[in-house]
Amino acid sequence: MSTDKVAESTDEPAAPTPPSPLARAGGLVVTAARRLPVTAAFVAALIVTGIVFQALWRHTYRASWFEGVAYGLPALEGGRWWTLGAGPWFGLTPLQHASLIVLVAVGIGVGEWRLGPVRALIAAIGGQLIGVLGAFAVIVPGHAVGWAWATELSLVLDVGCSTAVVSVLAAATATLVSPWRLRARAILYGYVIVSFLFVGSLADLTHLIAFAVFLAVGEKFFSSGERGLRPRTRRETRLVVSAGMWFIAAVHVVVYFIPSDGPLGPTEADDVSLAGMLLSVLVAAVTAELLRRGYRAAWAVALAYAVLTTLSTFVITGLVVAADFESIGAVTLGTGLLWAGEAILLIAGRNAFGVRLRRRVTGSTVHPDDVVNRVRALIRRYGGSTMSWMITWQPMNYFFGPGGDDSAGVVGYRMHFGTVIGLADPVAEPADRVRLLAEFVDFAESQAAVPCLFSVSGETAETMRGKGWRALQIAEDTLMDLPDLEFAGKKWQKIRTAMNKAQKNGTTYISGLLRDQPAEILMQVREISEQWVGEKELPEMGFTLGTVEEALDDDVRIALAVDAEGVVQAALSWLPVYRGGPSGGARGWTLDLMRKRNGPGAGNMVEFLIARSALEYKEEGADFLSLSGAPLAHSGDDDDNADMAVLDRGLDLLGQALEPYYGFRSLHHFKAKFNPRIDPVYLCFRDEADLPRIGLAIGRAYLPGATTRQLAALARSGSSDTIDV
Repeated sequence: MSTDKVAESTDEPAAPTPPSPLARAGGLVVTAARRLPVTAAFVAALIVTGIVFQALWRHTYRASWFEGVAYGLPALEGGRWWTLGAGPWFGLTPLQHASLIVLVAVGIGVGEWRLGPVRALIAAIGGQLIGVLGAFAVIVPGHAVGWAWATELSLVLDVGCSTAVVSVLAAATATLVSPWRLRARAILYGYVIVSFLFVGSLADLTHLIAFAVFLAVGEKFFSSGERGLRPRTRRETRLVVSAGMWFIAAVHVVVYFIPSDGPLGPTEADDVSLAGMLLSVLVAAVTAELLRRGYRAAWAVALAYAVLTTLSTFVITGLVVAADFESIGAVTLGTGLLWAGEAILLIAGRNAFGVRLRRRVTGSTVHPDDVVNRVRALIRRYGGSTMSWMITWQPMNYFFGPGGDDSAGVVGYRMHFGTVIGLADPVAEPADRVRLLAEFVDFAESQAAVPCLFSVSGETAETMRGKGWRALQIAEDTLMDLPDLEFAGKKWQKIRTAMNKAQKNGTTYISGLLRDQPAEILMQVREISEQWVGEKELPEMGFTLGTVEEALDDDVRIALAVDAEGVVQAALSWLPVYRGGPSGGARGWTLDLMRKRNGPGAGNMVEFLIARSALEYKEEGADFLSLSGAPLAHSGDDDDNADMAVLDRGLDLLGQALEPYYGFRSLHHFKAKFNPRIDPVYLCFRDEADLPRIGLAIGRAYLPGATTRQLAALARSGSSDTIDV
């Protein structure tokens, strides 16, 4: 090797030596400690006590100094108040001490990440103290009245800080968004209530108290966006209620094979046979599945049983505590509070269960279980308006024209407050529509109900005017004609910008059936939708506003914007508008679901998806896209008939009040950037005296689950001029 080469090589900087695995691990620990100082302090304290007091390899409860650090009623009566601060840093056994270190690192770590150091520290210390002191407040009077379980706990000494972990996690759930917010709380609720009822140790009692207190504290002080404890969507309600039934069924199995002795006495019962237990589990499983599907009858049966079981539990508990009554240990005693939680969920989510075992069908020989498929077939045969596919959504009732083969067509309707609301144009041959409408009106009157037609086209409105009815414009259908569509010229500049930006960022356009997408994609679509609903103070709307469940239909197409990392940034669903006749096929598509993820990555993604969908459907031969009529939003006062001013103003006020929650009017302005043509959408009614009832019925159809408090908040709300799309 030449001297020049040696000099040259020695002048080059040496390649950096990669850090060892131990150094990398140390760096991660230091970084975590800086970001999570409270968690780091708690973990360090447990490690120190584990080494100094040998708690990591010796049983603490056998140590001579155990009574000097353990908390409990004997310690408080003995004046050892410092045990409230000393006891949390030990475990009873080496395994428990080691598990505490892991539990604190994970549980308080997650809580501190969500809450921040100060609030996490308050929740941890406050939860530990409130849990232990609250347990004493239960044990002392319970022991005084001779409650055997309380008497047993009055002699117990304990250590550990698991109560602090439960309280931090309970408070941190307030910072989550739907659907994880409710799911996390359900898991915590299930753990604390089951462990309390079927084990009933001092720790289980402190966990229950800390969970209840800091769930409320977190909801009151730590919620940043969403508020409330209820499920946000109908699907989430059904899943949680169904999971609760499965959970209770699992408890039946566990306590049968592994009986225990809890605060309500032994869970074992001599009069419960294996066959009886299996039968109760089977009934619970069937009911859970019917609840998941949203059946109203299953809801009624489950609620009745839940209420009876809860009341029985309260009565027996009172006898156990206040009188000399020995519990026989029936499983219903142990599961009583679980049924109480199930009853609360059932009552709060009552409007999520609207599917009937037998739908109300008039004028058809088709079995009610098959009626929706028959309605779909009629829409494909005769075609329909841009909103006709919505009558396939449930819950919906159907009126078929005369003729056992349903050849005269169908009208889908909902009934609220004694009002029959026919939705969209009738699905029938053009020559049969007038007769079908007349017979539908006769049917409504035979039910002593007020008839009206909602969201119908100008053609149907003109037909009803000819019969002496009134027609009020309630929305505007925004239509993009596809045959000559070209995104050229100044008026399309914003749309071209959105498409170019998406292409530059590596965004992928996915079209097809939602049910055919990978599970990860479907999960993300559900997450985006449920978070969107969770941000609203009002419950999920329905009627002419579909959800992810409706988007899973085999006739419904979806459009997804997926970024380079595989994250779904936005999702649309398109309802078919069939041509009818021998040619068949879709002559157009109606926009229904429109959701996007929060954050800068989703900017302009809705515009991108609408534009790409338009080009795709144009190539397939479709005539138009309907961007759908924003409910309760229109651009003019074209109908100046004073007789309809009451309902016009009422719907206008309803639309204005809903605006901050759902952005109907700003959505209407958003769609204007696609340069659509406008088709009016009408409400048809016969008598101005019916308008108050019709207005109430329409409001209930859109908001079937709104509570009095929510409706009061709606009435106080103002208007908004923007929509985040």
